[in-house]
Amino acid sequence: MPDVRPYYSARGLSAAYYDLITEADTSLRGDVDAYAELAPPAGEILELGVGTGRVAFALAELGYSVVGVDLAPAMLARAEAKRADLAPHLAARVVLQLGDMTSLNIGRVFDAVICPFFALSHLPAGAAWRNTFAGIASHLRPGGRAAVHMPLAELMQRPAPAPDAPVMRAPVDDQGRTLNLYVRERSFRPRINRFDQVLDYVLADAFGAVEQRSLERQTYYAADPTPFALEAGLKIDGPATLLGGVGEIHRYLKPASDA
Repeated sequence: MPDVRPYYSARGLSAAYYDLITEADTSLRGDVDAYAELAPPAGEILELGVGTGRVAFALAELGYSVVGVDLAPAMLARAEAKRADLAPHLAARVVLQLGDMTSLNIGRVFDAVICPFFALSHLPAGAAWRNTFAGIASHLRPGGRAAVHMPLAELMQRPAPAPDAPVMRAPVDDQGRTLNLYVRERSFRPRINRFDQVLDYVLADAFGAVEQRSLERQTYYAADPTPFALEAGLKIDGPATLLGGVGEIHRYLKPASDA
């Protein structure tokens, strides 16, 4: 197997075609509305793992102001390119920032903090989650709310699809090019609840010849985020809700006072 790059590598294809793949992912439908419910109309939202801005720009269209933080320059570059094409009044509602969710220091507080599409679970449960929730709590206004989207651990233990059968095939342009996505390897280590898979992004021309290819390792850690949220001083804000059959949104509340 050729060299495997990290997920969202600057030289890979996952960032370049992230929007194409998430647009086709029915398991994400409804997530923007769930995050919008956390803040008052025209409220201020901090998004951790903003990626290419899929959620941030949708929230801006609903009237929210969003600061989006991400650790992957390749993803932020895509987001900045999309932001440049927005109407000025929408672009003004979104600020994109390179940063690490485990060491947040935005210098302001928000009505809501969100961490969509399994972003937290890219990090191992432990100190990284503890630091992330401490940052979430410190960046919430009293009475503010947080939401974290987590994968279902039991689904991580399913067998991998056949390595030569694409799990997605989508047209890229009007020249007949297609993106074909394969799962070449998959494993789960229950002792540490770590899920790994090697995704193979194959860009083919109209005749099926490979133009580009990128093997990238995607890693998730499954655990209950609630103990980390409680340790940070947050309270549970209702039961976790299922989203798309593959993940849950966990909601938390920063108490309005110490009482």
